[in-house]
Amino acid sequence: MFVMGLLSGKKGVVFGVANKRSIAWAIAQAWKEAGAELAFTYQGERLKENVSQLAETFGEETLITECDVTQDDHIDRVFNEVGDKFDGKLDLMLHSVAFAPKEALEGTFVGTSREAFRVAHDVSAYSLVALSRAAAPLMTEGGSIIAMSYLGSERVIQHYNVMGVAKASLEASTRYLASDLGEQKIRVNCISAGPMNTLAARGIAGFSSMLKHNAEHAPLKRNVLPEELGATGTFLASDGAAAITGQVLYVDCGYQIMGL
Repeated sequence: MFVMGLLSGKKGVVFGVANKRSIAWAIAQAWKEAGAELAFTYQGERLKENVSQLAETFGEETLITECDVTQDDHIDRVFNEVGDKFDGKLDLMLHSVAFAPKEALEGTFVGTSREAFRVAHDVSAYSLVALSRAAAPLMTEGGSIIAMSYLGSERVIQHYNVMGVAKASLEASTRYLASDLGEQKIRVNCISAGPMNTLAARGIAGFSSMLKHNAEHAPLKRNVLPEELGATGTFLASDGAAAITGQVLYVDCGYQIMGL
């Protein structure tokens, strides 16, 4: 699923690993296998042990550091540490971060509170802007920034609610960032993944039905595999995607093209 050495010499930072089922972890593994050297962040003490155990399989010297993406001082510190670790050079950044309060995913969208709307957009969309702004000065030879989205950004998905609106904001942010950063040879793209059994997905009511429906109606009659997302992430990170920026790439076994 990857080409050995495709990312040889590349340095990257990964935001959003929670456990071994995380999409971020699937992409990180593929990046590592393709030759990249990576740093990882974790969100809060609750996830520190999980992320540390996974990241340390990449080597004892792997940088693992805390980052709450809603805190600018955390972001500044992380990129200072990444710059020190990688001698001031960064090539890759993966943004696989999203959150909305549980109650906002259980009721109706029209019932979304002002605070839930703010939190969902701050964590899930604005964080890409803040992280990209901090990463750009280290991408002195250009780079690839990849964010994770979902079809709920453009279609109504039951129980996805405000997260779908936040993902729409994320995708729009991707386009504006691609425009701003293009002269620095920094590419910004989204992968819109089909449903996967991740920690975040299990917070969506009726998720098992979503998986079943997607597999039944997608042209390939199945759901996407973690290693397939890893391969796509590796392609977008590589020089083979040098002319691709500002795009949303659907990796969902074709479900996005279907009507009734």
